[in-house]
Amino acid sequence: MIRSFTFLAVLFIQTTLFAQAPERTRSQGVFVELLGNGLLYSFNYDTRFNQSYTGLGGRVGLSYLAVDGTNLTTVPVVLNYLLGKDKHLFEVGIGTTFVAAADRTNVGPISEANRGSTFIGTMSLGYRLEPRDGGFMFRAGITPIFDSSNFFPFWPQVSFGYAF
Repeated sequence: MIRSFTFLAVLFIQTTLFAQAPERTRSQGVFVELLGNGLLYSFNYDTRFNQSYTGLGGRVGLSYLAVDGTNLTTVPVVLNYLLGKDKHLFEVGIGTTFVAAADRTNVGPISEANRGSTFIGTMSLGYRLEPRDGGFMFRAGITPIFDSSNFFPFWPQVSFGYAF
């Protein structure tokens, strides 16, 4: 009886001491992006579609800004691909951003708010620092933005967040 107890105690201690924290099965993260696909800023969620740290994935974000009766809402949706090894990755992506704006500065008893919404095309090319075991995430690059009449090829972006 004592031998069985001793054996189980040693087995338990050994597995507890040598057990490792579970590894992430795929790359996921949340981050704040300045400029970039959300135009001024956006809060984003990013994930891979397979059980990997690289490869095909996507992200969705949200931004809202209100100043002196004028507001702007953006919703970036991007399909992206990560290439690289270890924690240093190259990111390439293409997507769209829904943009809704309203100017309520001239609202009175007779006038109505000036509102509008549209979709713009976006791309992303940049560097991503994302540790394999999760933690601090950093992104930087350019985000070309375009619609039927405009093209901004060097719109910058920088992001800070957390990978899990």
